[in-house]
Amino acid sequence: MVLPVHAPNHPGQTPDAFTPDSRQAWVRLVIALLIGSIGAVGMWAVVVVIPVVQTEFAATRGAVSLAFTLMMFGFGLGGVIAGKITDRFGIVPAMAISIAFLGVSNVLAGLSGQLWQFVTAYFFIGLGTSATFAPLMAEASHWFERYRGLAVTIVASGNYVAGAMWPPIVSWGTQDIGWRYTHIGIGIVCAGLMTVLVLILRAQMGRDTVHDHANAPPPRVDLRLSTNTLTVLLSIASISCCVAMAMPQVHIVAYCGDLGYGVARGAEMLSLMMGCGIVSRIGSGYLADKIGGIYTLLVGSLAQGFALVFYLFFDSLTSLYLISAMFGLFQGGIVPSYAIIVREAMPASEAATRVGIVIFASVFGMSFGGWVSGVIFDATGSYAAAFANGVAWNALNIGIVVLLLIRARTGSVKTGPGFAT
Repeated sequence: MVLPVHAPNHPGQTPDAFTPDSRQAWVRLVIALLIGSIGAVGMWAVVVVIPVVQTEFAATRGAVSLAFTLMMFGFGLGGVIAGKITDRFGIVPAMAISIAFLGVSNVLAGLSGQLWQFVTAYFFIGLGTSATFAPLMAEASHWFERYRGLAVTIVASGNYVAGAMWPPIVSWGTQDIGWRYTHIGIGIVCAGLMTVLVLILRAQMGRDTVHDHANAPPPRVDLRLSTNTLTVLLSIASISCCVAMAMPQVHIVAYCGDLGYGVARGAEMLSLMMGCGIVSRIGSGYLADKIGGIYTLLVGSLAQGFALVFYLFFDSLTSLYLISAMFGLFQGGIVPSYAIIVREAMPASEAATRVGIVIFASVFGMSFGGWVSGVIFDATGSYAAAFANGVAWNALNIGIVVLLLIRARTGSVKTGPGFAT
């Protein structure tokens, strides 16, 4: 018999206790995946419209890339704030605030008359997107014990489902009705759909919308590091890997345009990359349940560096499709691995906040990587140096992960049905 993770939230009442890994847990997980898949649109719409917005406002590539940078900053900052709200009040209030920001800010982006207005709107789009990733991953981790790693990565896959689904839609909308009306439509449609899904999730969770962590299991991995020290190390590692990750994800559309293949081809490559990333994320969750989050992170980091090197040597249309698919397969499980490590090595009562901090670091890396790649392109007229910059940052990430792995091998407590429970 599996004991409930959380004590009843209302002493004196004895409702049926929620059971981790149950059918109800999987229903919640499916709803969370749908919310994440819709809400992450802002992360990918800006990538598709960079060339069009650059032309309309007669701006440099680096200046327009600031929209992605501020979006990721808002996404990361919002993740920390939404994480604190989730730890204290539950996921539903955090999601309600995010939905409001997402809907309004997309409409404002479509109405922007100057580049700074467009860039600012994307900061608020990032805030609106925030609760659909780190807080939602942390929330899902409370619903599972045996399959926690798989559950976290399935929720995180919503980001990549969005990456596979939205770029072609945004590209089509931009070509047919313009990027402005496309953004307005995104704001209205996403806010409506997400509101319905959050209400369904609230009904599924019932009294469990706010968790009592008094009976939560203790951490299963002892790294012999304080919680703050581990948070700092994971944050530095996530910054490093995401600077490397940002180059293909942010600039593949513009890169294809520069090579003469057209932005539509680039949008297809981005969609393919994210589609393969879904497979990678789910597979990494299964792997993490078997070997632990740190080993899984090391595998993903090594593979990502391998794929980045290929971008340095091949730029034909066919090779870019193949490398983009390979990159998606290799790097998809990296970011969720940080959330899994947090749940393995830190108290459950701090899960959403700590995951939010580490994910904030990762999106800082993504935003900095997206911006600096544009700056390097403006300075050199080529993306070759930007890819090399990504390889160097990826090496730093690998070094930190190896350090954590060495400590984990001497301090881990392996109990229960799996290492990552």
